[in-house]
Amino acid sequence: MKHVFLLCLLLPILCLPVTVRADDSTALGKIKPAAKARTKTVIPVFRMAGTISEKPVPEDMPFSFGGATGESLKSLLSRLEKAGNDKSVPAIVLQLNNPFLGRAQLEELTRKLSALKQAGKNIHVHTDLFTTGQFALIAHATEVSMVPTGYMFITGLYGEQVFLRGLLDRIGVTPDYFTCGDYKSAGEMFMRTAPSDEAAQMSRWLYDGIYENLLATIARGRNVSAEKAKGWVDEGVFTAERAIEKGIIDVVEHHHEFEARLKDQYGGDLKFDRKYGKKSAGQIDLSTPFGIMNFYAELLSPSTSRRSTKPAVGIVYLDGAIMPGSSGGNPFLADAAAFADTIRKALDEAADDDAIKAVVFRVNSPGGSAVASEVILNATKRVAAKKQFIVSMGNVAASGGYYVACGTDTILAENSTVTGSIGVVMGKFATTGMWDKLGVSFTPIQRGKNSAMLSSAAVFSDSERSAIQSYMDEVYDVFKSHVITARGQLLKKPIDELAGGRVYTGKQALELGLVDRIGGLNEAVSLAASKASMDSGYEVRVVPRPKNFMELLMSDLSGSKDDGKHLSLRTDAAVTGSVIDAVLPLLQMLDPARVTAVKYALLQLTVLQTEHVSLTMPIISLSN
Repeated sequence: MKHVFLLCLLLPILCLPVTVRADDSTALGKIKPAAKARTKTVIPVFRMAGTISEKPVPEDMPFSFGGATGESLKSLLSRLEKAGNDKSVPAIVLQLNNPFLGRAQLEELTRKLSALKQAGKNIHVHTDLFTTGQFALIAHATEVSMVPTGYMFITGLYGEQVFLRGLLDRIGVTPDYFTCGDYKSAGEMFMRTAPSDEAAQMSRWLYDGIYENLLATIARGRNVSAEKAKGWVDEGVFTAERAIEKGIIDVVEHHHEFEARLKDQYGGDLKFDRKYGKKSAGQIDLSTPFGIMNFYAELLSPSTSRRSTKPAVGIVYLDGAIMPGSSGGNPFLADAAAFADTIRKALDEAADDDAIKAVVFRVNSPGGSAVASEVILNATKRVAAKKQFIVSMGNVAASGGYYVACGTDTILAENSTVTGSIGVVMGKFATTGMWDKLGVSFTPIQRGKNSAMLSSAAVFSDSERSAIQSYMDEVYDVFKSHVITARGQLLKKPIDELAGGRVYTGKQALELGLVDRIGGLNEAVSLAASKASMDSGYEVRVVPRPKNFMELLMSDLSGSKDDGKHLSLRTDAAVTGSVIDAVLPLLQMLDPARVTAVKYALLQLTVLQTEHVSLTMPIISLSN
């Protein structure tokens, strides 16, 4: 049935007509080549909408499914870099359409905007509305323009922790979770209806650090004091007209007035380029059926010949909850989590590629499977044994996300990156009470003192708990030993005072010796190139090359999955993901922040049902 569905999806695509617009200078059936040289002043327009993703998507994909998608951080940074070096570009325009930016992504983008201004480029922002996090970005523009009666909610930092104990009690399910570390509070969402004192204390120092950095970012961008920025946040809601009086924005005007003003400022021959820096589809000969066939042949064939032999810095991404095995070749599951086998293979590929002289491991993960984390860490050590290896932390790199960073002596994080959470959690759910309410009963048949250890019939017995705690202590000791081996004398406190599940911002982690530098993906790439003695002329290559959607479909139809030597994602886990994807989108528009928190909670259930032991951090939902 799955292959029938994929064929039904694929066939209409193969039959899509290709429309060519003819003009006086173009022969019918041939797309006009791009001009070789610009004759006009160009202002790139960067439209920021949707989620700024970590993992890049293929730039040469000729179409997308499901409408517009958000851009990757790497692509956006590269295009901004190109604008900064382009002599025909005097300025850029940012258009906001409610983009979702992680804290670390925001910090890296603000540095890039500041670099553009230092290079003599003006940055113009035009928008209808914005929120606190978006303001922290656009505050670094040369000017901020807004439509009349536009509004802003710069209300500060708000977050929630989700607790499911009340729901579990109602349906007759008894959770039984325990941890290594007083601050390892990931299991509290199942065990409690409110945070423990330790978890509440940890949330306070984490939020304090993020909020302090947020205010500093706004103040620096608008060239005001942190006290004034805090005053804006405390007042909260502004119309565009009142925001000008407060110094929050600079101009109130409609969009056509905005464009007309820029044309007056930069010259009437100004061209707004809304696809600046993006690869074009190229030239397609449509004059004969063979031209169309060649187009689809190139589209459907993986381009193995694209691999360059030039010296390169490779980037391997770990994005999402860490899961064992692989996605089983399913293109819809491939981006749902970070699968250990997939990442292991990518790291091995980067290690074996002689053209890649250094590797940046971009980690954006709250953790997950303990075994999968160990598999990935082992692969990073093989890379580090052959070439320069740098870890770049994204919005979050905690618990298992920090575990996999212990294969290097150089870790970069942003000030607001959430990291740490060195600890272990394990547990299960006893569901007998739920089945009793439904009138379903089970009679156990048991041989062996601890044979019911993983059963959902009852909570852990004393002997079971003792055996599990011993195992968890061993995993915890291994985790701490990895940290000590990687960080050594850099640690500012004994490991037990840093671990215990404590979560930190990147700035706090730097002060404690858990990371080495403040910086983002670009800084990590530059540092890796420098360590490998590549001063210029090197490429930046994502490993493995991102497949387009068609390649993923064809791979699935051909039955090409993993090599069969490693565990694949279990069917029940895949079904769980499908249920999540089917039900929660109904609430996505109504309450996106809470839906995201619930998704993460359910994904944790998938990890725990698969392995029972987890290296994951507590859910911390941030929105503004």
